[in-house]
Amino acid sequence: MSEAKSLAAANKRVANILKKSAADSSVEINVELLSEDAEKKLYESLSGLSPAVEALFDAGDYEAALTRLSSLRDPVDAFFDSVLVMADDESVKNNRMALLSSMNQLFLRAADLSRLHQ
Repeated sequence: MSEAKSLAAANKRVANILKKSAADSSVEINVELLSEDAEKKLYESLSGLSPAVEALFDAGDYEAALTRLSSLRDPVDAFFDSVLVMADDESVKNNRMALLSSMNQLFLRAADLSRLHQ
């Protein structure tokens, strides 16, 4: 499934960015700082999916949760294609890191998907 490969690759990229960054992981996402269309779309997609995916994880339905998460493929790809995560503005950078961290935490509910991509 190409969505799974794409998500594993994206999750690995996110994990690497978060690992290399000194950004504060406790920073909340500030919607007002989302300026690029691709980051707004990723935030909206993630926010819309999170409650349903969390419920599926809680119920132990990992396959359905991962299937739902696969719908993030296009917003994630667009985000990485057009958004500079390490922006010069520290607050914008930290906000983008918070967005990636939020997505990463959701994926980690199932498994460390970054380990699936070779």
